[in-house]
Amino acid sequence: MAKRLANRKILITGGGAGIGRACVNQCIGEGATVAVLDQDVDDLVRTVEEEGLASFISPIQVDIAHAQQVATGVKQAALKLEGLDGVINSAGIDLFTPFDKMKWDDWDRILAVNLTGAMHVCHQALPYLRSRPHSSIVNISSGAGLLPIPNRVAYCASKAGLVMATKALAMDLGTSSIRVNAVCPGAVDTSLFRRNVSDQQQVREIVARYAMNRLGTVSEIAAAVIFLLSDEASLITGTALAVDGGRTFH
Repeated sequence: MAKRLANRKILITGGGAGIGRACVNQCIGEGATVAVLDQDVDDLVRTVEEEGLASFISPIQVDIAHAQQVATGVKQAALKLEGLDGVINSAGIDLFTPFDKMKWDDWDRILAVNLTGAMHVCHQALPYLRSRPHSSIVNISSGAGLLPIPNRVAYCASKAGLVMATKALAMDLGTSSIRVNAVCPGAVDTSLFRRNVSDQQQVREIVARYAMNRLGTVSEIAAAVIFLLSDEASLITGTALAVDGGRTFH
């Protein structure tokens, strides 16, 4: 059976850990080669060296909030991969704080990474994507961009902005045969989640908001991303797919 991303060249931001790392693994499993832009690539570099994956994965250290680093990183990725067929924007950061205690530097950083950084990546990748058939962009937003969560105004705003930017970009790029979609995860069982929510009672309160009454896994989110990236989703663009166990029902 043919692999869904056979011979595709995929750029993944935030691929050093969590959902992004699961996307890296599934892209490789589906026949793609990938370049990873991440602020912290040390663990990924070790994995590439130890498992002999240098022909499949190219880690590139980039702070996604800095436009010039993004421009350099995307160009480097395209040169290493000899083109780009797809982009997965998975880089993101969170902020738990009441609005009246929020620092505006934190607001700026959240928007710079979660929204502006993703758009910088899309902008820099566009010339490469336009030169390939069946190109696709998948932005990792959040269920918090569809239905807000208390004490996370900056995060919710950044992820809602990413949803609308995705839809607008899909309109602009449709005639170029470039599909643009978003995946909106709910609470996912990652090391970051466990650092922020270590109390089991808190976990139970969180999952009680979900119809399926459980946390998601990184592999479940990555599976949705791979579907939207692949030709199986050839008529899907401008969608915000909630992969959240039934919290938003939008």
